[in-house]
This record gives sequence, structure tokens and C-alpha cells, in this order.
Amino acid sequence: MHFLLKSFSNVFWLAMAMILIIPMASAQQKTTSFFVSKKGSDKQEGRTKDKPFASAEYALEQIRKYKSSHPDHLVEMLINDGQYYLSKPLEINFDGITIKAINERKVTFSAANKLNLSWTKSKNNRWTTKVPAGLKFQRLFANGDLLNRARYPNYDPKILPFNGYAEDAISPERVKGWKNPQGAIVHALHIGRWGGFHYLVTGKDENGELKLEGGLQNNRPSKMHETYRFVENVFEELDTLNEWYLDQSSSTLYLNFGDQDPNNFEFEVPLLESLISVKGSMEKPVREVHITGIRFVQTDPTFMKTEEPLLRSDWTIYRQAAVRFEGAEHCSVSNSDFIDLGGNAVFLSNYNRGVKVSGNLMERIGGGAINFVGDPQAVRSPSFRYEKFVPENEIDTIPGPKTENYPADCEANDNVIRNIGLIEKQVAGVQISMSARISVMHNSIYDVPRAGINVGDGTWGGHQISFNDVFNTVLETSDHGAFNSWGRDRFWHPDRKEMDRIVEAHPDWVKLDAIETTIISNNRFSCDHGWDIDLDDGSSNYEIFNNLCLSGGLKLREGFYRTVYNNIMINNGFHPHVWFKNSHDVFRNNIVMHSHQDIQVNYWGDKVDENYYTSLKDLQADQAKSVDANSSVVDLNFVDVAIGKFDLISGNINFQSLNLNDVGVRNTRLKRLLDSPHIPEIHKEGNISKGAVFEWKGAKLKSIESLGEQSAAGLPTMEGVLVLELEENSPLAKAGIQKSDVIVGCQSVDVKELKDLQLVLKRDQYMNKLNIEVFRNQEKKTMQVNL
Repeated sequence: MHFLLKSFSNVFWLAMAMILIIPMASAQQKTTSFFVSKKGSDKQEGRTKDKPFASAEYALEQIRKYKSSHPDHLVEMLINDGQYYLSKPLEINFDGITIKAINERKVTFSAANKLNLSWTKSKNNRWTTKVPAGLKFQRLFANGDLLNRARYPNYDPKILPFNGYAEDAISPERVKGWKNPQGAIVHALHIGRWGGFHYLVTGKDENGELKLEGGLQNNRPSKMHETYRFVENVFEELDTLNEWYLDQSSSTLYLNFGDQDPNNFEFEVPLLESLISVKGSMEKPVREVHITGIRFVQTDPTFMKTEEPLLRSDWTIYRQAAVRFEGAEHCSVSNSDFIDLGGNAVFLSNYNRGVKVSGNLMERIGGGAINFVGDPQAVRSPSFRYEKFVPENEIDTIPGPKTENYPADCEANDNVIRNIGLIEKQVAGVQISMSARISVMHNSIYDVPRAGINVGDGTWGGHQISFNDVFNTVLETSDHGAFNSWGRDRFWHPDRKEMDRIVEAHPDWVKLDAIETTIISNNRFSCDHGWDIDLDDGSSNYEIFNNLCLSGGLKLREGFYRTVYNNIMINNGFHPHVWFKNSHDVFRNNIVMHSHQDIQVNYWGDKVDENYYTSLKDLQADQAKSVDANSSVVDLNFVDVAIGKFDLISGNINFQSLNLNDVGVRNTRLKRLLDSPHIPEIHKEGNISKGAVFEWKGAKLKSIESLGEQSAAGLPTMEGVLVLELEENSPLAKAGIQKSDVIVGCQSVDVKELKDLQLVLKRDQYMNKLNIEVFRNQEKKTMQVNL
């Protein structure tokens, strides 16, 4: 807590200094206005409301000329309502400009082109038209709605991942029916569901199988997932409403549009990857560029260019976005909307200081929302793959960065981020890599395929991650967190025995990169296929307090100097994995609702004690591990659970009630747009049946309770009842059910855990037949069990 107070104190005095300094500087600077309007003309002077320019591109060129002779003047580009189709990105390499919508979000910058098309209907009920020769595009909008490129399986908004997947998406039998699949795209999850891959089809080989290029979008290479995949841009798959296909060889566009006449619609195709680029350098930064009140839409997808590895994290990235900053100081993008983008929304690349991203809505994004990514050359002794390392005798042992070429003291605050990663799956609402002191506060982040907030490495810490509302996360992937981090820094080694030796010999190395403490406080987290807070693979130097974990609990793996206190883990608990000797980890004064789920923990850090349990059996199980000697069982009474407040009537215990009234965005406009997380029913008795085995009629059964069990069974969710053992004369065996099958239904009742099955068996014990649904080899089968 002292660190947090110190940080707030520093911010306060910095703010006071800026209040005193900035008005003095502003008073000495003249502001000149340039106007843009759909009714204007680029032949006018553009300096008054009555004689505006027609295009932002031309206005920027005139501003650039003006600034060359008036470098000390501040300039604003004031834009009237309307949709502006940019012919090229606005590239800003000079100081002191504000690009502003006169009426907030009534100005749209589009990266698309409007098409002037003449459609005819063919005999097979398809519409066709010619497009300009040589025109290539990946997305097609009709009256602002995104249509689907011809794909298999067909798009279904209710199915995750990919809104539809199929094991036979690229099977030889299916490929046989495609005359010329060159140019098709195969999208697939990683075999471990750690993000995804994308491949370009270059043709067929002599065996009729697809020839593929790509698959560089993940820094943990693997085969594509055998089930979770689909293919698009195949003419023969043009078989359902609102699908389209472009034959580039003949410049013919095909469209399934039903009884609607496409001649009555306006069609747009994205062509630009970026709309605004603020570009300076570490040596000559661009200062005071502010963008506010703009709608950014329809950038071109960039997933095939996502191939730059981020140190030893699982990520690769492409340094592009609708709005991109590099070499910027004291700049901002605020009160804007980022909608229907093909790639990233905002990217801060390399040197940036004091750049703010605030008050924005970001939704329906193909890539990630906000990315802070530094220069790998600023890292001392960097490694670029999980299994790579720098030899011990070659490691640079100077703490911190080598250069200043990275984002620091920047903000991603008060944004709504939702429905992102529609194309790319290794993305986050906020991604931080090779950066320092990034503020991520008061954001509402939900409906994302992977993490809501991700820290890719320990370089260089000092981040403030507070008052965020992050839920409906890890929806399409697995083994991750609503908040996720990696810490595969200089001390880290892929061989655990070697790493143990290194950190014992050089204990000071563990903070060579994570030189400042990262704060995670006062957040509400919920993860669907992993942990609410997941500090993975060496994540070090964290202080974690006052967080509410609604679903997956909290995990600490392989790091050092993590202090965790005053957190609530609803219906879950603490997951310590493979801790180091002398880790100096602390887990105290937390409310847990099942026993610690430790994996290969031989050393329990500095302190695991004084926690509060809801089950005596869980407490006793942990005390048998020689921890929590002074922990106790409490009768929890929460106030206003239904609205997610979780104020605690705790009696005489050393726990500070969580005040979550201020979690998520504070912006009045954005608050009206929000969804809310699911608030689970609280099981105060704790998870006393964790691992329990139920014996029934010659069968041994247990709930699916871990990511490992889920992965082994190939389950899309961590639900069902695993068949551990079967006797030959068991009714289940006679019905054809096998060991390792997963029971997912009984008598038309969904079986998500063991108690669901037990309730049905008790309810229907008088019957002589049961219909049981099992999951095997990614398929559901219904068996009739005779009793």
C-alpha cells in the first residue's frame, strides 16, 4: 500500500507542476484554426468556418506548410460532421496540432473505398458485378454491415471459436471439390489453444492437399488445431445468405443476397491499414498532438503480417493500427470510437512518453485494442522464443533497459473495449511489452478471445493496473487469464533445474528486468477458461490487493517477490505452481473458497498465512501442507451481491471491504453502453468435493476440474464428468461407454459437474433405462444405459 500512496503522491505533485507550467506556456502560444467540411473545397483558404477545406489530407498539408514558418504556433484542425474516406493515412511529424471533431463522434474517418457497382442476378440466384481491375480487398460492407467471405463452415454467431469450426475444414475430401483454392485463408487455433494461426493457400499439391504459407502468428509454434479451424475465400463455399467471393482473375464479385437487390445498397471495401500515424523518434520526438472526438472505421485486416516475436512471450505482433504513435511525447487520442477495424485500434510503438488513450469506445476489432510495445534492442540480453536463452556467462547484468526506446509513463484509462480479436486470437484489450510505468485504469474490457489485460514480460514493470472491470475473457482460447502476464526475463531458463541453479547462484538477477513493482489493485476479474489473475512463467515483482476474482481464482507460477493480500476469490482460491526456493512470495489476508491448488510446490515463500476460509476441511487440508497455521474459517456475509458490490460484513477479521462502485469506466457516455459480468451464486461451503470420486454401478466418476483434464478430453469447456474406471459388467460399459469418455448429459439434463449427474441419478433411480450423452473424440454420442 505504501508504494501505491507514494505513486499517487508523485502523480499529485506532477499534476500540480503541470497546472502551474502549462498555462504559462499556452499563454505565449497562438492557436490557429483550419476547418474541414464535406461542403468545403480544397481550393478555398480553409481558415474560416465559411471557407473550409474539403479533405483532411489537404488540410494537413496546408497545416504542415504553415507550421514550417510558424513552429511555435499551436494549430487545430476542426472538422464538421460527415464521413471522410481517407486516400492515405494522416502522417504527423511536427509538434502542436489538435485534430478535433466540432461535434464529437459525428466525424468518421474511414479506411475504406466506396464502390460504384452495377449488379445483375444470375440463374443460380447469385448476384454478380465487375469491380475495378486489380482491386483486392479482404472485407466487404453493405450499408455499413460486414458481410462474410465465402467460408466453411458457415458463420454462426452462437458458436465459438471463430463463429463456426469444423475438423474437416481442409480435409482431402472437401478440398477435392475446390477447383482453384489459391488465395483461400485457413484460420486455426494453436494446438494448445494458446492463440491462433492464419495460413494463405497457394494451391494444391500432387496429392490434392492444400499448400499453405504462414502460421507465424504465434511465438510458440505448433501444428494447427485439428478441430478448431475454418477456411474462407473459397468460391465453392459460397452457399449461404450474405456471403461473397471476389474472383481477382476476372475482377468479378459474387454475392449471395437473397431477395434483396444489392443495387439499393452502398458497398465499401477497406484498403488502408492505418488512418493516423504520429511519427517522431527518440532523438526528435513529436509533441502535443491531440486527436479527439473522431470515429475510426473499416481498416484493412493485417493478420498475415502479424509475425514479429515479442521476446519470449507467446505473442507475435504487427506494429500497425488505426491510430499509431511512435516517437511521441505528451500526445493523446480521446473521446473517440474505434469500430469495425480489421487490425489493431491503437499502437504505441517504441519511444513514447506521456501518451494518453482515454475515453474511447473500441469494439468489433479484428486485432487488439491498445498496444504498448517497445524496441527489443532496448532490452539487455533478450531472447525471442520460449525455449531460447542467453548463456549464463554472456548475460548482461546491468539492471533495466539499454536505451530509452520504449513506451513509459503512458496511459490507457477510461475506455470501453469489447468484441475484439474477431480475426486474430492472440490479442488483448490492453497489451504491454517492453514498457515501463503504464497506467491501465478504469477500463471496462469484455467479450475477448484471450486476456483482457496482458503483460508480455517483466521489462520494466512499474505498471498501475487498477479499477478495471474485466470479464467474459479467454472465450475462444484456453490456459490463460483475465489478467495474464509472463516474466521470461534474463534469469528465466526453459530447463527448470538449470533455472533453479541460476537463481540460487545469482539471486539479484530476478529483478534485472522487473526493476519496478507492478500494482494490480481494486479490479474485478472473471475468466472463462483459466484464471482470473494469471501470473505465469516467472512473472516477478508484483503487489496484488483489493481485487475481486469472480470465477477462476489467482495463480502464481515460477516468479519472485509477489505480495498478494486482501483479495476475494469467489467459489475458487489460490493456485501456486512450481515455486522457487526463496521466492519471497506472500499470500495473506485473502478470502478463499477452496483449498490451495498447488502444483509441485516444495517451498512456500515468505508467508502463506492469515487467510480466511469458508470451509474447515479446506483449511485443514492446507494446514497439512504446513501453511496457514494462523488462518481461520469465517462466516461470510456479503452485501449487495446481486449488483456485484460484495461489501463484506466480516465481523472481527483483518479484511478491508472491497469498494467496487468505482470499477470500470467513469465516462458518462461510455457507462450507458456497458454490459455487466455474470455474478455467480456463492457456495460458502467451499469446494470440499474437489477431486471427489463417485462410484456408481461399477464405474468411478469425477468432475472435469482442471485445464489438463479438459485438454486431454478435447473439451470446448471445463465441464462434464470424466469416466475414470469401468468394470466389464458395468451398465455403462455394456452400453458402449468407455474409460476416459466425458458424460455431458443425462436424461436431457446438461451435466456440467458431478453433482448434476448425481441429482439426475437420484431423481430417476426408479427407471430401468437412462439416456446418457458422452463426449468422445470431439463428438457427442448418446448411449442408452439399461439398469
